[in-house]
Amino acid sequence: MNMQARPPMPEMGELNVSNHLLGDPAGLAAAWERDGYWFFRDVLDKAVIADIRRVYIDYLVDMGVADPADPQHRYNGADYSALPINSNLTRLNEQKVHRLLHGAPTINSFFQTLFGCDPFWVPFTVHRTNPPVQDVTRPRFDFIHADGSYNDGLEFLICWVPIGEIDADVGGLAVVEGLHRQPSLHRRDGTRILPIEAADVPAEAWRRTDYRPGDVLLMDLHTPHSGLSNISRDQFRLSMDTRVMPSNGRLPLAGTILSVDAGMVAVADAAGRHVLHIDENSFVRGHRGDRLVPADIPARYNPGDAVIVAHAEGRVVNMRPQH
Repeated sequence: MNMQARPPMPEMGELNVSNHLLGDPAGLAAAWERDGYWFFRDVLDKAVIADIRRVYIDYLVDMGVADPADPQHRYNGADYSALPINSNLTRLNEQKVHRLLHGAPTINSFFQTLFGCDPFWVPFTVHRTNPPVQDVTRPRFDFIHADGSYNDGLEFLICWVPIGEIDADVGGLAVVEGLHRQPSLHRRDGTRILPIEAADVPAEAWRRTDYRPGDVLLMDLHTPHSGLSNISRDQFRLSMDTRVMPSNGRLPLAGTILSVDAGMVAVADAAGRHVLHIDENSFVRGHRGDRLVPADIPARYNPGDAVIVAHAEGRVVNMRPQH
């Protein structure tokens, strides 16, 4: 373990475990309202998670940062400047690795039990393969935020899945318990949404745990959270960040743009063609989560782009790229 001086981090309480609430809709609803998340231990098919881990490891070996002969597949100390760490642009997205999770009958069975209906998987997944940071004196919080500030109107649950063992040094995810019904802690600079400042978060509200394959953390859109930097000596932080919602909810369109301008977008999905108006209240997402002004929309979105669109009464509520 790297023994350089580390910045202070608040003591964090343990996540509440909700396994005992499965099959109790009222209890689940009460826990969600109280905490802003559900955390379940050892509920996802470990064979499926192991299959995903093997794909991640193959990727790291091909990138030259893990050795194929090492049974623990530790970070080998190689330069990782070319390794996209927190990006949706890695080969893992191109390979549609999320389908191993989304398409597994055993995984879907768990969510059917949880929701009381089939899950709807939103086409939005980020694969994370974080190596140890080179500067362990940097703040542990990677990016404190609440997804609702960027995705208001998209009624999905954040679904975070550990793909390997993740202890306090490897980092994982930390959540702010019970603040999801309070006003947003995000500050704004015009159309830019700024990250939440650590000083604005009550230190006693932070929660985390040591994560294991088979666990899953589901969060409210308005629950502040952050990844924690990996200060281990040689372990990768492997995790999948995806989105899910009950199929009996208000589902977004998940399709392809046919045409778009500052005031209208036409989207094709399995059900056909949908023409939606864009107005001053529509949140059309830019490259960094910022809200585009209508005049800038045609420069960001083009025919053929795959998008997710929340809509109501013939207008766009929220539009963002798929990944």
